[in-house]
Amino acid sequence: MRKVSIALKCGLSQYLASPPQGFSVVRNMSSADHFDVCNKLNFVGGSLLTGSGQTIDVKEPATGRTLVELCVSTSNDVEHAVQDSAKAYDTWSQLSGTERGRHLIALGHAVRKNRQEIAHKEVRDTGKAVSEALVDVDSSADCLEYYGGLAAGLAGQHFQLPAGNFAYTRREPLGVIGAIGAWNFPFQTCAWKIAPALAAGNTVVYKPSPLAPLSASHLAELATAVGFPAGVFNVVQGDAATGTALVCHERVAKVSFTGSCPTGAAIMEKCAAQIKPVTLELGGKSPLIIFEDAHLENAVNGALLANYLTQGEVCSNGARVYVHTSLMDDFLRACKARVEAMRLGDPLLEETHMGAMICQQHAAKVMGYVERAVADGATVVCGGGRHEPSEDYLHGGHYIQPTILTDVNDSMEIVREEVFGPVMCVIPFTQEDAVVELANRTPYGLAAGVYTKDIQRGHRVVARLQAGTCFLNTYNMYPVEIPFGGYKRSGIGRENGPDALLQFTQVKSVFVEMGDTPSPGF
Repeated sequence: MRKVSIALKCGLSQYLASPPQGFSVVRNMSSADHFDVCNKLNFVGGSLLTGSGQTIDVKEPATGRTLVELCVSTSNDVEHAVQDSAKAYDTWSQLSGTERGRHLIALGHAVRKNRQEIAHKEVRDTGKAVSEALVDVDSSADCLEYYGGLAAGLAGQHFQLPAGNFAYTRREPLGVIGAIGAWNFPFQTCAWKIAPALAAGNTVVYKPSPLAPLSASHLAELATAVGFPAGVFNVVQGDAATGTALVCHERVAKVSFTGSCPTGAAIMEKCAAQIKPVTLELGGKSPLIIFEDAHLENAVNGALLANYLTQGEVCSNGARVYVHTSLMDDFLRACKARVEAMRLGDPLLEETHMGAMICQQHAAKVMGYVERAVADGATVVCGGGRHEPSEDYLHGGHYIQPTILTDVNDSMEIVREEVFGPVMCVIPFTQEDAVVELANRTPYGLAAGVYTKDIQRGHRVVARLQAGTCFLNTYNMYPVEIPFGGYKRSGIGRENGPDALLQFTQVKSVFVEMGDTPSPGF
């Protein structure tokens, strides 16, 4: 079983209290330590570069202090990166799948060797607990190695036609891929996008979020160190203007984006002008249904995994938890005890369960949702406020208590909209048909979960749920072999699994005449 699965399946508190064999953390460090960051975070042509635009003051979520003065990539910087990748494409696309796969597997191995340093950067970038960051790094290595293995098997089909004639198809790369990542899983998002794209023979220009810019350049450095040709994987840094320059560039053949629905819609609109394909992994407001026969401890573990990993900043979170009325009191009692025992604080410490929100603006947005929900009649079972760490060096950080709300319903903003924070809404139900209707009453469709011992009911309900990824008696499990993506406004296309590899290719059909060309009759 992969480490990412072990981490999630053991339950957050259990896992952090007793890591499985082979699991290690960044020891003897805390967010109080000085951390030097080079502001050369563009990576083009095999070298680290400084963007030529204005600077962005990137804050460390855990402490609020400046992490790096990020130099933004201008449109000229983007032009340079794309042209460099276009030049590299001519060579990279002509390698065999086996050769490309060998590079990806080597990169996966390099990520494993550097997991401590990468995880450290990830914690500084995102504020998430180091235990989670290490799992993200291992999952990223899995992804690179997985697509390294698939690359050699990428092939078309053969079709036998009458009179000895035949046809075949070729799976060909698209060209330069423009990829834009998210701030909640910056390293993993980068790996998920570049691995299938590169395996298929494309080259990539990647733009991380300006809130979490560190680890993408680290991955590009490692790629060069293990032998990737210069220009195959370039990184540009910046905000919306940088992203727009990348998305709209004529030489960018496809865009892959992870982020919010409004930004995804804007990218799709820009790509439409050039009839440019997109993969969009967007937001969600996912349901988790717990039936009366569910195993209580498992259901509680699932609800915690569905709401509090990465401070609740997870697009697939099951923040709408529908619990059968007969189980409601026991479920709330058990959840409350587990949540109140969670340790908040310095994300670089091994004992921390939950770290800091990404930035002050986002923390304020999450608290606004909670405050308006309470004003609308919601009951706070636990949490509901800011957390003030005892350590002086953390006072500038952005910490929110893990929260459980009841007395909420589908007419309330807190239930309808994606909060993207550690807020679980628990809603009672009695009838299967009614709860499925409630679960589907959303414009999103990224994920959904069901807890029941009745295997027939489990599969029956999953089949009715309008979501691209469903969990039966578990939640938030993402092995790289399985496609991930949403229905409805939660996105287009899939990441991970063989589907993602194929979506970075185009099909060419070739007809072969073995005899004479027939006369057209005129």
